Amino acid sequence: MERFSEEELAIAKSIDLTAVAASLGYTVKRVGRYHTLTEMDSVRIYEKSHWFRWSRQYDKGENGGSQIDFLRVFCGMDVKGAVFWLLDFAGYQRMDSQGRVAPLKHQFPAKKEERKQFSLPEPSSGNSDLRTYLNRERGISHAVIDYFLNRGLIYEARHYHNIVFKGNDRNGVTRFASMRGVFDQDGKGFRCDVAGNDKHYGFNDVNENNTKLVVFEAAIDLMSYADIHMDFETNKLALGMLADAPLETFLAEYPQITAIRFCLDNDAPGRKAAENLMEKYYGKGYEVEDCPPPAGFKDYNEWLQAARLVRSMDEESVSEQKSLKSAR
Repeated sequence: MERFSEEELAIAKSIDLTAVAASLGYTVKRVGRYHTLTEMDSVRIYEKSHWFRWSRQYDKGENGGSQIDFLRVFCGMDVKGAVFWLLDFAGYQRMDSQGRVAPLKHQFPAKKEERKQFSLPEPSSGNSDLRTYLNRERGISHAVIDYFLNRGLIYEARHYHNIVFKGNDRNGVTRFASMRGVFDQDGKGFRCDVAGNDKHYGFNDVNENNTKLVVFEAAIDLMSYADIHMDFETNKLALGMLADAPLETFLAEYPQITAIRFCLDNDAPGRKAAENLMEKYYGKGYEVEDCPPPAGFKDYNEWLQAARLVRSMDEESVSEQKSLKSAR
């Protein structure tokens, strides 16, 4: 890599990746805010400068990167060859005959990433829709709902009545927030992160006197676990994804943690992520344990809802038997 100057590497990484893909014979199409390829629709090209392949998301070194990585993965080039190819594709020459740098082709203008201001949604005057949804639709008990409300970790937003899940830092400042709609349609519910949040944080419940941390993918699974085990003692964290940036931040802010229990989903991505995270944090000196929900349940909320249904059926059966005895 000594053969290339920083300027040349910057030029190679400024080439329009959609133009590169098209020149290689791929059919590029725009989908919303990204581009994809008709021949490989799991590939996403973002900002015309970098790509990611969801079908190979766990294959390190093969699942995304820059224009250089695109040529390396899909054209079998080494890094040096890819840089040469991109410079040639751009029409780059160190100097033309007049001693001037030649104009470049296929570049895209560099954009400065502007982070949106983080602002929590305005709270509603009450939490009735939040309570109804979490209890009736998700099976979470009123005691657990009250616990998280009283700790100021969840609330109902004024507009659309979405549930807001707050991720606070060590000083109690909310740095992250996600929202979940309470009016599901066709089994699909609205969910998103609040704009401008810091994804190095996640929804969490902290006990600085406890040395255990339980990790989940989603906030509702965290609440479901607390309900199933009536656990209000351990530290709990919802990543909101399968990447571990929130976990790294939490461990840095709460150094008393010595043991981590991973309660990720029972699907293929969750199992793979749990395996990788356990290996990583075991190597860092933590006690680790894999604690997915029981076989047959995708996540902790599905387990909780099934347990609530069985309990309800048992209670109805007991009630019917009492009624029959009284009738006799």
